[in-house]
Amino acid sequence: MTDSVIDLRPNMAVLVLGGGAIALVSAAALPWPLVVASTLLGTLMIAGADVDARTYLLPDLVTYGAVACGILAAGALDPVHPALAVAAASARAAAAAAALALLRAGYAWVRGRDGIGFGDVKLAAAVGAWLPLEAVPVCFGLAAAGALTAVMLARLRGEEVDGTMPIPFGAFLGPALWLVFFATVLPR
Repeated sequence: MTDSVIDLRPNMAVLVLGGGAIALVSAAALPWPLVVASTLLGTLMIAGADVDARTYLLPDLVTYGAVACGILAAGALDPVHPALAVAAASARAAAAAAALALLRAGYAWVRGRDGIGFGDVKLAAAVGAWLPLEAVPVCFGLAAAGALTAVMLARLRGEEVDGTMPIPFGAFLGPALWLVFFATVLPR
């Protein structure tokens, strides 16, 4: 019996082109420290979305890396109260992950099977680490709308759509996280 190995590396062309585009958009619209944060987050989210879309798995390097970078960025971007910003980002990360973990458990209990992966729970922690509390529901709503649109398009293409159809939610949640972050830090 041979073990199959799943390649969790992102497509380098997608990563370089997407990361470059995010860097250009960020540099054109944001002040310097936010350019770095936005580019880092966007590139991580492109990597995660690409891998999740192909494998239905989110690499730990992306999810844990995004959580750690979000917590560190919170402190770095708040020079007045960095310790408070780190504590708040950590608390939001834990709360977002706990909320999705509860939803995951509830879904499994009601349906008798898993429907939300642990990668999505870890990515929820990144959402909490990077976004202000009031933006977290917006991020999840945007991701859910994107996933629903993809399912509706699959149905229109004639694909079989039912309750067992796998949906790589991280492929929607990652880009939604970057978009909502970018929108929240965009100068007004």
